[in-house]
Amino acid sequence: MPSMTEICADLKAEHDALDKIVAKLDEAAWSTPTPAEPWTIRDQISHLNFYDGVATGAVIDPDEFRRWLAEEAMEQIAPAVGDSGDLVLGRSIDGKELLKVWRMGRAELLSTLEPLDPKARIPWFGPDMSAVSFATARLMETWAHGQDVCDAIGKQREPTDRLKHICHIGVRALPFSYSIHKREVPTEPIYVELKSPSGEVWTWGPEDAANVVRGSALGFALLVTQRRHRDDTDVEATGPVADEWLSIAQAFAGPPGTGRKPGQLS
Repeated sequence: MPSMTEICADLKAEHDALDKIVAKLDEAAWSTPTPAEPWTIRDQISHLNFYDGVATGAVIDPDEFRRWLAEEAMEQIAPAVGDSGDLVLGRSIDGKELLKVWRMGRAELLSTLEPLDPKARIPWFGPDMSAVSFATARLMETWAHGQDVCDAIGKQREPTDRLKHICHIGVRALPFSYSIHKREVPTEPIYVELKSPSGEVWTWGPEDAANVVRGSALGFALLVTQRRHRDDTDVEATGPVADEWLSIAQAFAGPPGTGRKPGQLS
């Protein structure tokens, strides 16, 4: 388990990497459509800013977060009429101003997370999470929505070993992936072997498992965040359980997404 200092440093690095990309955009480019239709680049950053703020609030005042989640959240984030709450701010100000707001919000999030005990429990939209898992989830969200931004403008990002955090969430989220699809969680173990950007090999599960997943860390991260269709990654499954898992795998909380079509972004 990484320390809070380590995971927050990696989260900051992920923030900064996306910041460098969007900071170069002119105002028109902020309205570029992304593969997550009908969201634009502006919407992607507005979404991140909103949930960074919600995350900070969940740490500072867990009881208020739980009250908001029970009484107000669905009206704000899934309204019957109008923009959802995570998109309102971004659609009301220009891109440069949105970037300034996001910078302030994510700095507050980092300063709130770093002093925590890694095992401290924080409420969220699913089960409560440890502080280190909570920070890791924010990194995953930043990277995934950053991928949408890069796909919108045709930019190729150089992958980093920060992908290990995302791959770890993807592996650990196997039971959730099954439960959200109302399927029985398999009892058979799966061995996962991924090659990191630096050339290291990362593994999870028993090596002698009959069901195996192999590929690059980048391909696996793209698959479990549903930023690429499985057919457009180098991730391969051996065994029926591994094959079924890859067809429904997701690293994020909430209902299954629509994902991407085969060949859409290959």
